[in-house]
Amino acid sequence: MKDALLLIDLHAGFFTSETLKLARKNLVEASNKLIAAARDNGVPVFLITTEHSRDRSTWTLNMLDDDQGYLFHNDPSAELVEGLDTKDVTRVEKTRDSAWFGTDLDLRIRNLDVDRVVVAGVSTHGCIAQTVRDAYARNIRTAIASDAIADDRESYQDIMLEQLVDDRQTQLHAVDEVIQMWASDH
Repeated sequence: MKDALLLIDLHAGFFTSETLKLARKNLVEASNKLIAAARDNGVPVFLITTEHSRDRSTWTLNMLDDDQGYLFHNDPSAELVEGLDTKDVTRVEKTRDSAWFGTDLDLRIRNLDVDRVVVAGVSTHGCIAQTVRDAYARNIRTAIASDAIADDRESYQDIMLEQLVDDRQTQLHAVDEVIQMWASDH
């Protein structure tokens, strides 16, 4: 099985809630561990980021309803979380929850003959869940690195993970298990 690593929305702006502030250090460490192992084992790494335009053309419905955008180009909130190792990663920019919607991620994954993506980052109930579901719709297997994800609504995270696993749309693996799988495939 050929894997790729998708790191979702590791922006400074997402780490403002108390829950995510507390999770930030461990999440960055786990993400960096995955990135290093991916490099060592020839696994492509995609940094999936969100960036919106000030002209409202990329805003989601809730942003339009609230008349409040965020994650604008060159804003501090759109910067990557401090300490994340981004050397030699491929960046894919999105404007919706799913990393697949309106991006060229599908083309990139297919060109690399990837048949499973390992997903990490934030927020589990939103962007991670939608990315996993859309991968499933494309017949691409997924695994969520269970100790490399976070959500400011922890109860939502637990419910979402249970649903995704019960629906057989993903598997959960700890970071060390993912690394072991990559090493044994290499």
